[in-house]
Amino acid sequence: MTQPHVEPLLEPRDGIPPVIETWPELSAAVDAFARGTGPVAMDAERASGYRYSGRAYLVQLRREGAGTALIDPVACPDLGELDRVLADAEIVLHAATQDLPCLAELGFRPRRLFDTELAARLLGYERVGLATMVEVVLGLRLEKGHSAADWSRRPLPEDWLRYAALDVEVLVELRDALYEQLVESGKLEWALEEFAAILSAPASPPKSDPWRRTSGIHRVRSLRGLAIVRELWTLRDEIAREADLAPGRVLPDSAIVQAALEQPRTTKALTEITAFTGRSARRHLREWLDAVNRGRTMPESALPQPAPPGNGPPPTNRWADRDPAAAKRLAAARTVLAGLSEEHRVPVENLLPPDAVRKLTWSPPAEITTETVADRLRELGARRWQVALTAGPLAAELARLAG
Repeated sequence: MTQPHVEPLLEPRDGIPPVIETWPELSAAVDAFARGTGPVAMDAERASGYRYSGRAYLVQLRREGAGTALIDPVACPDLGELDRVLADAEIVLHAATQDLPCLAELGFRPRRLFDTELAARLLGYERVGLATMVEVVLGLRLEKGHSAADWSRRPLPEDWLRYAALDVEVLVELRDALYEQLVESGKLEWALEEFAAILSAPASPPKSDPWRRTSGIHRVRSLRGLAIVRELWTLRDEIAREADLAPGRVLPDSAIVQAALEQPRTTKALTEITAFTGRSARRHLREWLDAVNRGRTMPESALPQPAPPGNGPPPTNRWADRDPAAAKRLAAARTVLAGLSEEHRVPVENLLPPDAVRKLTWSPPAEITTETVADRLRELGARRWQVALTAGPLAAELARLAG
């Protein structure tokens, strides 16, 4: 079969705009975007894996009549005036949940949203990255070589700025094409509900005991070992925050876990764990060893206890032992949802939140009907379109199992 022609998108149509680094420059851009028309394409570049925070280090916008703007939010950290003039505009983002938090830190909070990645999922596209969608839908090829770059670098290289400008170059065109497909497939209302849910979602509360999320902590079986993990994690977090470095660049999780397992008593023993010999880690060898010793010698009353069970269902791999009937309900529900997913060309995880499926099947309504299942799904955060598609088939299968 002949492959469709794909045209490389190598340069922004208006050239690479200068980076906005002063308040007068930002004010001029705000005026230009206020005079522009139609949706506003937007993107933000962070320095994940390099810096401690998830802040934005470059913000890109494009609008008809205004062109493209590249804003340095380090130099211009308040986008409140831009937020004000674009309050009625539809903001187009790709994978909006990644960018909205760092935009909110700058005072920019969209009131209307179009998420091209989420639209693509609802339309049944299997690969939904921006470059793939631009190529498949618009026939243009974007280069994606700098997506994981350290955007905190200054000055930003010209080829990075070109990449950043191209990320919003055709985002509105992609939005328009996907909008038409949503209309044709009868899924526009689904998408609008999803976009509204993203904007209204509350901020995630801080994680309790975040040190328990250390990768590989399941290998640490003793309370004394958990104390060492906690002490090393806390020290690493303090160092990383002060230096504005990603914690993993200060000391990897694997080193924390290995130290908890080996419990070294001397600096020499500590440096026999390879990750402690890195340049960043070596600067704090005495502090690491002190943290290990604190965990190794603290009173038993101060040791961390195993993580308490959550309020929700247990991990699904334990259901067969804990509640075989619930395990059967979960398997049956997953089969029903897989069929609906194929029928409507929507990924299962978008068809119904996985957490809602687990909670429904672990603790179903006492009386199983379409109405009671629908009520339960709404309580668990399912959207109207999700309830309309899934409540009836799930109720029928759960009622059959209840027999």
